[in-house]
Amino acid sequence: MAQLIKLQDYVSRYAQDIYLYPSRYVRLKKKQWEGIKNKWENGPEQNIENFIDPQQEEQPNNILHKFRSIVRQPDPVNEKNAHENPEDQENLMDTGSLDSISNIKTIDELKQYFLDGLLPFQMKWASSTLTERSFIAKEFNTDSTLKFLLQRFPDTFLILYKPIFLLKKAPVESELIIITPAAAMCISFIEAEENAAYVGSKDRFWIKKTRNRENKILNPLIALNRTEKIVKTIFDMYGVDLPVQKLLISRNGFFDYPLQPYGVQFIEKRNFEEWFMSLRGMKSPLKHMQLKAAQVLLQYCQTTSVRRLEWENSPKSE
Repeated sequence: MAQLIKLQDYVSRYAQDIYLYPSRYVRLKKKQWEGIKNKWENGPEQNIENFIDPQQEEQPNNILHKFRSIVRQPDPVNEKNAHENPEDQENLMDTGSLDSISNIKTIDELKQYFLDGLLPFQMKWASSTLTERSFIAKEFNTDSTLKFLLQRFPDTFLILYKPIFLLKKAPVESELIIITPAAAMCISFIEAEENAAYVGSKDRFWIKKTRNRENKILNPLIALNRTEKIVKTIFDMYGVDLPVQKLLISRNGFFDYPLQPYGVQFIEKRNFEEWFMSLRGMKSPLKHMQLKAAQVLLQYCQTTSVRRLEWENSPKSE
């Protein structure tokens, strides 16, 4: 399951320490999957709440108490280290929203059940830290493209989903960015009716053709080129040696562009599965340059958040 390191302009734990959280997520995911799989294969009928590691469970108030006890230590404590310890206790899955696994018949069903259970956790890490949170728009909780990307790509793929960059004090919306161990992919999805054909050109508008009608759509390469420029500029500033790719994707349609522009991959219904499976088969682990690429992009992303109530209302000293 790919990792959602940035969602629009929401606060992200990955932005606090990109070298810590990706590996932590992989470790926690593996541990919890093994526990769930073992209980499904060998344990009696029970709810998922019963096989969460009891040592991982900790209520928000306990986390706050633990953090306060740390910051009251006479020796100075680095804020980063202080907020990490309580998070080690977090459940990987939202146990309160999951039902019994007793009716699951196949391992594939169990895998899907597990992946569905991870989605709220992914959204939590992409919209909150120990002391701050952002309010997620309802559209993201039902976004089928976001769910597809997270559930179908490997753990080593880092996703910035519609991030907003803050450049020269001005917010700039961008397209989807996926940072793999091998490249940074700037991606635009263009999908509407099944089997729609998109007639491309260098003009500001393209033509979308369906069985019964034609209409104009904004040239999707405009936003895609802008995203590529932002990524390349930031990479050049910080010496990030990672290829930047541009991809225009339609999983249910086709592109008609006789003289396709250089440097853009057109992925359509006819070749999507082949392209997709080639990425799913990538076995490379997380790379240092990949994490550096994520770090420099995250530091230029806009963040809109509020302080958590338990911190806002807590006394500053005791």
